Amino acid sequence: MPSRLHSASIVALLPAVLAVALLAGCTPGTGTSSPSASVPSDSATGGASEEPSTDPSPTATVPAGTPITIGCDELLTNDDVYAFNPNYGTAPDYTPTADSVVAAVAADNGLACGWSNQSSGDLIEVAVAQPDADQLVTLKQNAAATMNAVPTYGTPPAVDGFFSQSQDTGTVQIFTESGYWLVASSTAFFEPGDAVGIITPALSNLP
Repeated sequence: MPSRLHSASIVALLPAVLAVALLAGCTPGTGTSSPSASVPSDSATGGASEEPSTDPSPTATVPAGTPITIGCDELLTNDDVYAFNPNYGTAPDYTPTADSVVAAVAADNGLACGWSNQSSGDLIEVAVAQPDADQLVTLKQNAAATMNAVPTYGTPPAVDGFFSQSQDTGTVQIFTESGYWLVASSTAFFEPGDAVGIITPALSNLP
C-alpha cells in the first residue's frame, strides 16, 4: 500500500515539474526581439557578472583643447597680411605641413592657416589653439627646452615667446596668459623680428 501511495504522489507531481521545466526552457528565447536583450542585466545577476567583461579598457588620450571659433581671415585679416608684405595672399588648397608643430596645433582643436608669396611661393603658416591648462604648461616647457626664449613678441607672463630655426625655416611659438598657443612658421623668418608683422596682429585678433 505505501508503494502505491508513493507512485501516485510521483504521478501527481509530474505535471508541476514539467510545467516548471518548460517555463525554464523558454527563458533564453526572450532575447529574440533585439540582440541586447539576450545579455543579462546587472539586476538579473544580482549586480555582478559571473564572467569578466570583455570590453577593452578606455584608451588614455591627450586632453583636447577648447575649439577655436574664429576663421583664418579673422586671425589675420587681408589688411594685416598686406601690411606684412603686399606680395602675400591666401595659399590655395593649404594643409598644415605634416609632422610639424603647426599640424600639432591644428590637431588640438586648433586653427591652421597658410599664406603664400605670389612671386616666390614661400609659405607662411600660422596656427592657434587653446589647450588644456596642464597641457599648455607642458607645451611651454618643451618650447623652453628646445627653442630660444625671446622678448620680441611681448612681456612674460602675458606673452612668452620662443624662436628657433632649422633647415632655413624659422618657427615661433607663443604662449599667452589667457591660454592660447600661437605658432608661426616660414622660410621668411630668419630671425625673431621677421615674424613680428605676423605675430603682433594675430595676437591682437584673438578673442
